[in-house]
Amino acid sequence: MLNSNTILILAPHPDDGELGCGATIARLKEEGKEVFYAVFSPCNKSLPAGFKENQIYKELDEALSVFGIDREHIIKFNFPVRDFPQYRQQILEELVVLRKNIKPELVFAPNSNDVHQDHQTLSAEAKRAFKHVNILGYELPWNNMEMQTNFFVRVNQKQLDTKANALKKYKSQQQRIYFQRNFIESLAKVRGARAGAEYAEAFEFINAVV
Repeated sequence: MLNSNTILILAPHPDDGELGCGATIARLKEEGKEVFYAVFSPCNKSLPAGFKENQIYKELDEALSVFGIDREHIIKFNFPVRDFPQYRQQILEELVVLRKNIKPELVFAPNSNDVHQDHQTLSAEAKRAFKHVNILGYELPWNNMEMQTNFFVRVNQKQLDTKANALKKYKSQQQRIYFQRNFIESLAKVRGARAGAEYAEAFEFINAVV
């Protein structure tokens, strides 16, 4: 599945893709894959006090540049944060356009058991839009009461460092515990133990087409 050449990362909010599969993104870019990143909300309503509107989209650009993702491969939408369920059809239609334009061979999306309403909506609509495409659901442990982790991607120290360095670009989010380097590394070590490696990232194997 990782042999796919065209990859699409679906992120409800800026930073979700990096948090869920940042080291895997680093690995894919090192392997010469073409990576696209679509993000669906600038999260203006939830920005901490003192940060300007669309601040997090600026941080997103800086973070994705750490991976070497081309600016023209970053697609930004403006759905209101926490209100995705009201826009299911519009989100589906945007996903269908992405499928037609990008023709991804592998899609990363929030996993099926993510409890955040925006993540749930994007995960569900991704299954509809990309039902003929390989799909992996990434892990955000703070949003999961349960998750079937049945696909693991081994990553190395350099790739994990790239993930951590990208997340440092989110100045507006550094107060969150899961942005701390020791959290990022500890989770990767736990998943690595399961995968027989020093580090790994875990996924839900949602869909396979061969």
